[in-house]
Amino acid sequence: MDHLDFLRARFDAGLAWVHFPAGLGGLGLPRQLQSVVDEELKGTPDNDPRRIGIGLGMAAPTILTFGTDEQKQRYLRPLWIGEEVWCQLFSEPGAGSDLAAAGTRAVKDGDDWLVTGQKVWTSSAHNARFAILLARTDPDLPKHAGLSYFVLDMTDPGVDVRPLRQITGEAEFNEVFMTDARVPDANRLGAVGEGWKVAQTTLMNERIAIGSRPASGNTMVDVVAQTWRDTPENHTPELQDRLVALWSRSEALRLAGERLRQQLAVGAPGPEGSAMKLTFAQLAQQLSGLEVELRGADGLRYDDWTMRRPEKVEFIGRDAGYRYLRAKGNSIEGGTSEVLRNIIAERVLGLPAEPRTDTKVAWKDLPR
Repeated sequence: MDHLDFLRARFDAGLAWVHFPAGLGGLGLPRQLQSVVDEELKGTPDNDPRRIGIGLGMAAPTILTFGTDEQKQRYLRPLWIGEEVWCQLFSEPGAGSDLAAAGTRAVKDGDDWLVTGQKVWTSSAHNARFAILLARTDPDLPKHAGLSYFVLDMTDPGVDVRPLRQITGEAEFNEVFMTDARVPDANRLGAVGEGWKVAQTTLMNERIAIGSRPASGNTMVDVVAQTWRDTPENHTPELQDRLVALWSRSEALRLAGERLRQQLAVGAPGPEGSAMKLTFAQLAQQLSGLEVELRGADGLRYDDWTMRRPEKVEFIGRDAGYRYLRAKGNSIEGGTSEVLRNIIAERVLGLPAEPRTDTKVAWKDLPR
């Protein structure tokens, strides 16, 4: 059977994501049964989840929660199979950590919306067929209230994708310029003005997707532990103490991830995912730094500075230099570590919110 034919058959049998409804790649079963399905189908063709991670981890749960029946039928099957890659058009040059300040405009034009603005740090935009898009539809309302959420066709002539070369030498990210890009109103997710509410579903799922690590398999801590075994000449008591401490924190993160997956099996993702993502970013940077130190002079080597636009991020399949440089972005993508600490403080620990003076002022009147 052809690779795509197998994936189509798996989706149609309800074995794509078993907790989704029947007819949408699922069987309406508890989420934890997915691991049983994955184990039984080990060795069969997969959908290359690293390449389509934004679609799987962010677009799909948002479409399932807020999409119409027509939208679910149109988007979920080719998304899961990998026939259509998705990207996320949220962050802007002036609205990164403060996403609600987004200024990309969507103006109604008959049955369509004309979208104009700039997005930045967009992974996979150069490969994407569709994008989940947050745009401002009413500048006269406060910033959280004037946003709406759309599905954008990335092949529209009004969309211009440009590479952003990173410290790794690659252009994994992009900036996306939209000039009167046309979006049918039928491609709106949620009601007009409820974009912030819809975006919260996307963001919570994004942080869980980034912060989660598999229960077993080759992870960063496994790579660093193997490096320790391979470089006995560089061992010191201080490096050993750091390795053991980082292994302990990685194990705690793994167990916390398992608990979070069990919580997800009986409900929607919550702010706890922010703690997962925050810890993951810290560990990735500390582990990659330790790996470079353990390798000594060899840790300064770098495999390839050639400018290229990869289809996916491969931490484990690259060298120590790449892992060290790429991990610097972990504390920015998916919500900066500073923003996540605020979320944890307010929504998990119940601490008082920071004083805000911009939540009741029309977006157009905010200083910029």
